[in-house]
Amino acid sequence: MGGLTVNPIVREFTLPDLGEGLTGAEVVRWMVEVGEVIAVDQPVVEVETAKAVVEVPCPYGGVVTARFGEVGEERAVGQPLVTVAVAPEPGTEVPQVAAPAETPAERPLVGYGVAEGGKGARRRRVGVVAATAAAPAPGAPAPVPVAAAPAAPAVVAVISPLVRRLAREHGIELAAVTGTGPDGLIMRADVERAIQAGQAPAATAPVVAAAHAGDEVIPLRGLRRTVAEKLTRSHHEIPAATCWVDADATELLAVRAQMNQGDAPKVSLLALLGRICVAALARYPELNASVDLDEQGRAVALRRHSAVHLGFAAQSDRGLVVPVVRDAQQLSTEQLGAELGRLTAAARAGSLTPAELTGGTFTLNNYGVFGVDGSTPIINHPEAAMLGIGRIVAKPWVHNGELTVRHVTQLSFTFDHRVCDGGTSGGFLRFVADCVERPGMLLRQL
Repeated sequence: MGGLTVNPIVREFTLPDLGEGLTGAEVVRWMVEVGEVIAVDQPVVEVETAKAVVEVPCPYGGVVTARFGEVGEERAVGQPLVTVAVAPEPGTEVPQVAAPAETPAERPLVGYGVAEGGKGARRRRVGVVAATAAAPAPGAPAPVPVAAAPAAPAVVAVISPLVRRLAREHGIELAAVTGTGPDGLIMRADVERAIQAGQAPAATAPVVAAAHAGDEVIPLRGLRRTVAEKLTRSHHEIPAATCWVDADATELLAVRAQMNQGDAPKVSLLALLGRICVAALARYPELNASVDLDEQGRAVALRRHSAVHLGFAAQSDRGLVVPVVRDAQQLSTEQLGAELGRLTAAARAGSLTPAELTGGTFTLNNYGVFGVDGSTPIINHPEAAMLGIGRIVAKPWVHNGELTVRHVTQLSFTFDHRVCDGGTSGGFLRFVADCVERPGMLLRQL
């Protein structure tokens, strides 16, 4: 009797943890069809998380046998995305009842990573069932692929800060809530059910504006919803104050023109302003900080960050995003400009990764590109400060005791009053303004 015929193995690929404790993503676009042959690490679906639109590659190669989730549908981490029929190695023979087979070591997904498991962490196992008949006779139907349902992958149960805040605001003890997410993860819906069971006050019910004929209702999803929640949290949680000053940017523009002579890469005005901010934060480290809260939401400590991760506001088709330049204090002005340019292009293309949109310690906002002079920036929570720059415009200005026309900009600085007082914030803003007016001062900081 010949060797046993082994059916193809069906692998289930689930939505991975895309980083930063994200618990789910919305399907934006399917990139494969059922029946299509795919290669290892080929992107199969484009999803929108709370931070970015990303393509998700599948670690299996084979034939797509099923897709899970319609466009616009939310998928939780650990829920299936696709199943793939993977052909076994040629000549492989398995007993009639195969023990659960351990999959090859999971390779990190391109651009992300795998959930941290450490020693002794569970691995995903897939049970395989083999056909007991010999090779089918000519003309007989091919065997149907059969696979036991795979066990859920190991998931780090990181409760979303939004879920924690919702529970805290309604007096819900998370320890008493049964989670319905992967590995018992407590989801927002679980907390909302607990609130309803406890007969939450009517004042906490959602507020819906009066409907009128012809109204357009645009759901807040993904990044837009996250931005709305983050700005609301910043406004309610941070005691922010704003100060501003007009600065003569004529000399800064002249220095930039000198730097951009020749064939070297051009240095943007944003790169020069970023360099000034890094120098100012070295002098006033209190502002490169955040506030630590306890479980009741009370401020318990100030955390001064050792590195400057410089965020900058960028407009994209998906709305306002804040890409982050890592370790800006270690970059030259030219390197800083190159990284700003790369991240700006990625923002416009919608290809920023979650890692490039998180972890900032200070934000720079050049709203002058919209043709406005001033603003009162809302701090990018949980940071402690944001500097805003208005348009640079020719204005009458007293220079060296004479009235003349100079290129003037307004600098607006919003800061968390918990981390410093007006003296520190005023000193920071004045230093920035002095560097804008006399760029040679930067040489002392380099």
